[in-house]
Amino acid sequence: MSQTFTRPLPAAADLYGDLEPAPQVSWRIYLPGLLVTVLAALASGYLADHYGAPLTLMALLIGLALNFLGADERLQPGLAFSSRTLLRIGIVLVGARVTLAQVAGLGPVALIALLVIVGVTVGAGILAARRFGFDASFGALAGGSVAICGASAAMALATVLGERRINQAQLALVLVGISAMSAAAMVLYPALCHHLAFSDRQAGFVLGASIHDVAQSIGAGYAFSPAAGQNATIVKLTRVAILAPLLAVVGYWLADKKAAKSSLGLPWFVVGFFVLAAINSTGIVPEVASQSATQLATGLLACAVTATAIRSPMQSLLSSGLRPFLIILAASLVSLALSCLAAFFLVR
Repeated sequence: MSQTFTRPLPAAADLYGDLEPAPQVSWRIYLPGLLVTVLAALASGYLADHYGAPLTLMALLIGLALNFLGADERLQPGLAFSSRTLLRIGIVLVGARVTLAQVAGLGPVALIALLVIVGVTVGAGILAARRFGFDASFGALAGGSVAICGASAAMALATVLGERRINQAQLALVLVGISAMSAAAMVLYPALCHHLAFSDRQAGFVLGASIHDVAQSIGAGYAFSPAAGQNATIVKLTRVAILAPLLAVVGYWLADKKAAKSSLGLPWFVVGFFVLAAINSTGIVPEVASQSATQLATGLLACAVTATAIRSPMQSLLSSGLRPFLIILAASLVSLALSCLAAFFLVR
C-alpha cells in the first residue's frame, strides 16, 4: 500500500531543515508587535523631549517595563522584525551623519590616535570579559559599544555576532550599562577637562573620543564651550564612521562562520552604511534630506532598543550581577585615560 507524503523529506545534508524554502507569511503577522514597538518608542521620545533624558535610556526602560509582553506569541514576529530589520535599516541611515571631509578634517595625527583608542578599548573589553568569566564575543560587544557610539554600536555588533554568541539578555545588559555610563560621562567628563585645564580643542577631542552615545558626547562638548562642542562633534562622527570597519573585523574574527556568506564578512547594512556616507560626502544630498535621514535613523534605533528590551529574558538579566557592568566600566576608563593622554601629547 503506497503512502503519499504531504511534506518532502529533508535533504541528506540538511540536518536542521535549513535548505527548505521559507514558508510564505503574511505581512499582517508583524503588525501587533510593530504597533507595540512604535507606540513604546513614541512614548520614549516624549519623555526624552520633555524631561531632557537620553532617548536610548527611555526606550530601554519602557521596553523593560513592557517585558511581560514578550511572552505573547502574537507579538513575536513584529518584535523580532523591529529588533533586527529596523535596526539594520537604521544603521544604514547612520551613514547620513558622516562625510569623508569630516574624517579628513580631523587631521592624520588625531585620526591615528582615535583609531588606536578604539582598538585598545575593544581589546580592553575582551580582556575584562575573560577576567570576569565571559567570552570574547561579549567583551567585543561591551568594548565596541564603548569605543564607537554606545547603544547604536551595541545593537549593530550584536546583529553581526548573531544570537548564537550574543543573546537578548546579554545585549540588554550592555544597553543598560552603556546608557548609565554615557549619562554619567556627560556630567563628569567636562568637569574633568576643566580640572585638567584643557583647551577647547583638547577638551573637544577628549569628549568626542571617550563619551559613549552621540547626543551625550556632543552635548558635553557644547557644555564645555561652543568651540569644544564643534570639535567634539567632528571627533564623535569620526568614531561613528569607524563603526563599519569594526563590524567587518568583528564579523570576520568572531561571528559564526557558518553564517558568514562572504570572505570579507561584510553584511549588507555595513555596505549600505559606506555607500550612504560616500554619497553624503559628495555634497549632492540636500541638508534637509540628510537631517531627515538622521532623524529617521534615531527613531528606528529607538524602536530596535525598545523591542530588544521587551524580548529580553528578565531572569537572565537579574542573575548576572554586576560583572557585565564592571566590563563596561573597565573599557570606559581605558577609553577616557587614552583620550586624555592623546589630548596632552598630540592635540594642540
